[in-house]
Amino acid sequence: MAARRSFVQVKQVFIEAVAALAGPRADWLRHQVRHAKEPLDLWLLRGAVYAALRASDQADHRREQELHRALDSVFPDTTHSAPMPWRA
Repeated sequence: MAARRSFVQVKQVFIEAVAALAGPRADWLRHQVRHAKEPLDLWLLRGAVYAALRASDQADHRREQELHRALDSVFPDTTHSAPMPWRA
């Protein structure tokens, strides 16, 4: 139950991060985040979300930091540059 709660919290952070982004890529990201079923789905989207946040006219480093913290809560033994969480 705790793992599910953690996933929902991380997913909420992702939803908030992509909410204000504009354009077709942002629409695709919102769709992918909404349909994520497990933490690994969000892990695999992290690079695209970070890139979209950095490319945004309203770049917000606070959002990136929130994403890092949220991912650390679900994947504590990984670095964000690692290709997959089980290869830490």
